[in-house]
Amino acid sequence: MIISTQLHAIGIIHTPFKEAQGTPIQPIYADAAEGIIEIFPEFREGTADLDGFERIWLIYWFDKTSPPKLKVVPFRDDMERGIFATRAPCRPNPIGLSSVRLLGIDGSKLRIADVDILDQTPLLDIKPYIPKIDSFGQSRAGWFDNSRSAREKADKRFE
Repeated sequence: MIISTQLHAIGIIHTPFKEAQGTPIQPIYADAAEGIIEIFPEFREGTADLDGFERIWLIYWFDKTSPPKLKVVPFRDDMERGIFATRAPCRPNPIGLSSVRLLGIDGSKLRIADVDILDQTPLLDIKPYIPKIDSFGQSRAGWFDNSRSAREKADKRFE
């Protein structure tokens, strides 16, 4: 089935990470790295009431990744895995998801921390992180529960 639609970026994510190599592979490994989200003017009104949330979900487009693959060796393992069992960026629909800390809002700019995203990444959506709904601390995590690697930063494997 082909879904024909257009996605519109609502903003741009600015970060200190100019290339994949060395970029944190998840927000938890970002060492509080900070960034700025520039919300486009026509979407600014949508940020109303967001300032009360400590964390937000960012949904973005992996615009600098390699072509899609169905099997990859993820950063935290040394075995090939199915793409849908990983968070690798080279997906059939290259959509990224990160939970970052919201430090503040100044007009159309959102200051964020724990960012694991490349600079100039197109932002598709923002959703509030709600611990009561979004956290399942006792959940199993498949192969990741026995991960063979302690890698926290990206290399060039998905460029």
